[in-house]
Amino acid sequence: MKKLVHALVLTGLVGVPALAMAAEQPASPHTLSANITLTSDYVFRGVSQTQNQPAIQGGVDYSHASGFYVGTWASNVDWVSLGYKEDSSMEIDLYGGYKGSLGDVGYDVGVITYYYPGDQIAGANDPDTTEVYLGASWKFLSAKYSYVVSDRFVGWGTSVGNGDTQGSYYVELNGNYDLGNGWGILGHVGYQDVKDNDDASYTDWKVGVSKNIGFGTVALAYTDTDADSVAYTWAGEEVADGRVFVSFSKSF
Repeated sequence: MKKLVHALVLTGLVGVPALAMAAEQPASPHTLSANITLTSDYVFRGVSQTQNQPAIQGGVDYSHASGFYVGTWASNVDWVSLGYKEDSSMEIDLYGGYKGSLGDVGYDVGVITYYYPGDQIAGANDPDTTEVYLGASWKFLSAKYSYVVSDRFVGWGTSVGNGDTQGSYYVELNGNYDLGNGWGILGHVGYQDVKDNDDASYTDWKVGVSKNIGFGTVALAYTDTDADSVAYTWAGEEVADGRVFVSFSKSF
């Protein structure tokens, strides 16, 4: 191939500038990625979404070099059909936002909707939830604030009168430290405030370890909360107590 190119240059059929332009094509500003996860328990903010059972999850993300991004993610769940929607066993997240950085500090602002397909049960609260969020990161640390703008936060009502819980929020601090050789450790603490409902509000925390095994990443974590055991016992299952879970994830 090198001999052919050299011959073409000598004969004038291909110019050197043309070859240089072909070799220096600019990188595409568009990025499309996907991910899949198998986990022994789908734990969201310290609460099992699958009644302490396994889950399969996956998502697709599009990002632009300017910082804008959109994506979707889905998982099986096992709580929506307990009193909110009939024949509902899935969560679909839809989100979009903008990421950037100021020196060593990264920032992320966006909106996310947690949607649960199914037929609304007459008289039941709507579990579908929309939040706006603001995140910041520095080295291996990150923080995030999420604020509910929909009428309800995952179906919760106020303690008195079952009123709307718009204005609920979640604040969290996360750490992910790279130990080298594919190993990492993680830590997390968060507080979920459900507006005017002290029984549903709680603090959660998590510690864990991860290992990149070449064709994916395995993680082992322990999570716990100080949530009210009565409020977070669903269909006889305590869903916010301490638990260990393991997951395998892969990105494409």
